[in-house]
Amino acid sequence: MTLQVTKLSGSLGAEIRGIRLTDAGPAEAAKIQSLLLEHLVLFFPGQQMTPDEHIAFGRLFGQLEAHPNLSFSAERPEFFELHATGGQGGIADEWHSDLTCQPEPSIMSILRMAKCPDVGGDTMWANMYKAYDELSPPMQEFCEGLTALHDADPHGHAERTAIHPVVRVHPETGRKSLFVNEHFTRRIVEMSHQESAALLGYLTRWVQSPRFTVRYHWTEGTLAMWDNRCTQHHVLSDFDGDRVIQRVTVMGDKPEAASPPRWKPYIGPLSAASRHDRQLLTHLKTQGARRE
Repeated sequence: MTLQVTKLSGSLGAEIRGIRLTDAGPAEAAKIQSLLLEHLVLFFPGQQMTPDEHIAFGRLFGQLEAHPNLSFSAERPEFFELHATGGQGGIADEWHSDLTCQPEPSIMSILRMAKCPDVGGDTMWANMYKAYDELSPPMQEFCEGLTALHDADPHGHAERTAIHPVVRVHPETGRKSLFVNEHFTRRIVEMSHQESAALLGYLTRWVQSPRFTVRYHWTEGTLAMWDNRCTQHHVLSDFDGDRVIQRVTVMGDKPEAASPPRWKPYIGPLSAASRHDRQLLTHLKTQGARRE
């Protein structure tokens, strides 16, 4: 199999031609997996496939999961379609990695653009390896000792929470990456809410630095796949007309921390400000009860 691979930016992203994904088998999947580890997000233009073919392709990379917080087709729970019109609707227009609100966030997302506007509606991805690598050594060391609370509030389920390391290690490459995002991450566990707001605000702005990113202009039928363990993405809601995406998600793994947490969770003294600690305290109590 000879593939034409075109890099799209200095940080991440490649467009792949010379393969019909509906014909792919384990050997082709292994080659694609290798390219994904190298480029972090891949784009395959001109891919026509049915929902069942989309699901079959996704299963070459692992077990698929239904969306945990949104209801879609009962017939194909692992396949979902999102519609947006005129910049409104199913648009993920905040930087995020998919489903970090879950205890085991998704490994990979495989999305096909079924319909898109001629102008606008692009998606941007950012390289979280680079976002970590370009922090100063003191900031790297500090972040490696921290964890963060994530929730599903964007999906209407703020009670669904998970704690993950701020810096995770990729299980296949061994590289470290930042693992906090503006969409799902609520709190640094080991810091007060004021300190957490300052650090999270800095980190979530930092990961958006243009030099870490690629911006992709869609054409109908393009299929994209990305590694959620080391990227974030953001949809631009700047379009008129219809935008329809179809997606499957490869089930997740438990993020491995670059180092164990260096401090205990911080819960401030009881006061009027305690409301800022309520969600973290509830999560810690729930997890403690589950372990008993």
